[in-house]
Amino acid sequence: MEEQRLPDFREDFSLLIEAGFIAVKQLDEISATRIFHAAQVISPNNTAPQVGLGYIALNKLEVKQATKIFEKVIKQEPENELAKTFLGICFLLNPQRRKKGEQLIKETMEKTSDPTIKNLGKVSLEWAEKDLSKKDKIQSPFFAAKQTGEEGNA
Repeated sequence: MEEQRLPDFREDFSLLIEAGFIAVKQLDEISATRIFHAAQVISPNNTAPQVGLGYIALNKLEVKQATKIFEKVIKQEPENELAKTFLGICFLLNPQRRKKGEQLIKETMEKTSDPTIKNLGKVSLEWAEKDLSKKDKIQSPFFAAKQTGEEGNA
C-alpha cells in the first residue's frame, strides 16, 4: 500500500527540499531533519536531502559531521556545486584546511553559472578574509580586561 502512494509524493520532492532549508533557517532542526529524511525516502538516490542534512550539521557547527556528509555527496555526485561550496566552508572553519577550503570555493565559483553558488562563495571568502584570517582577533571587553590586569571583582 505504501509503495502505491509513493509516486504521488514524487512531484512534491523539490517542495520538501525547499521546506527543509526553510526549517533550518527558522532554527527548527527537528522539522528540517524529518523533512529531509522524508525526501530521502521519496527519492533514495537523490543527494539533495543529504546536502540538507549536511547543512543542518554545518549550522550547528558540527564541522566533522558536515564534512563527512558533503564528502559523501561529492563522491556520489562529483559536480554538486552546492555540496562543494559547503565543503569549502567546512574547511574554512578548520585553520589547517582553510587554504584548501578557499581553493575549493574559488574553483567552484569559476566553474558554476549559478548566481546563488557564486554569491555564497563570494560571501564565504569575504567572511574568511575578514573574520577568520585575522591574526589579532578582537576579543570581548571581559577577556581584554583580563589580559591587561584590569579585572573586576567577579
